[in-house]
Amino acid sequence: MVQAYILIQTEVGKAAAVAEAISKIPGVTQAEDVTGPYDVIVRAEANNVDELGKLVVAQIQSVKGITRTLTCPIVHI
Repeated sequence: MVQAYILIQTEVGKAAAVAEAISKIPGVTQAEDVTGPYDVIVRAEANNVDELGKLVVAQIQSVKGITRTLTCPIVHI
């Protein structure tokens, strides 16, 4: 299992709607609108890195109102 945080910037005023839409996507375990340089932080999981990439590119990035994403895979050192 691969887990990651996805940091998202949105159009002005769209953070809450983006977080709600993303929270309904399978594989997303948490989606919160926040303040700071990013507008939404998502925690997601997938079986492998390829599936995680597909989740981010095909599903999360297609949500209307997103302008940029940054995916940060979780590592256990």
